Amino acid sequence: MSLRYALIALLTGRPMTGYDISKSFSRSVAHVWHAPDSQIYPELNRMERDGLLTSVEVRWGKKGTKKEYHVTDAGLADFRAWMEAPLTPLRQRDPAYLKAAYFDFAGPASVREQLRQQQTYWEEQLSMLEETRAALLDRTHPTLAARLSTLDGRDAELAVRYKVYAYDGLIARARTELTWIAEGFALVDELHGV
Repeated sequence: MSLRYALIALLTGRPMTGYDISKSFSRSVAHVWHAPDSQIYPELNRMERDGLLTSVEVRWGKKGTKKEYHVTDAGLADFRAWMEAPLTPLRQRDPAYLKAAYFDFAGPASVREQLRQQQTYWEEQLSMLEETRAALLDRTHPTLAARLSTLDGRDAELAVRYKVYAYDGLIARARTELTWIAEGFALVDELHGV
């Protein structure tokens, strides 16, 4: 259900076509809520049916048109209600930790390779998250810049500061994962020799 709220959050900055939403999603909201296009487009249609969005046809190319989505008052009200509702923490479902608990079934070379793959992923994530945080702070991130164009003063400051806060948490998580992975390499070396 959070996909619809991620989409509304994007559309609070400006109306967008499905294509624009997909591009913006991958540069911002996808850092906290992953969804492929195969989920985004059907959800946009459901949201329009549910009255949370409206769409208008806009020119696309020389002869074509596309839908441009706008958040309705009902969509904003639903989003605000969701934001005000308490959050129920989700139980963890991470295959990396499940596999780590049973590394005794794998050879040390396989364990090291899995740790290397995780390390590469989290190093790339950390770099991307730090770059995004910097763009939020200097207000050049395209999704944030669009939203800030509709806000002023304190509202703009709140939007920036809360987004930076979210990225601080994501950055801390990435660093924690990298520390955990480094400890995994040390454990493999201890248990199986270098």
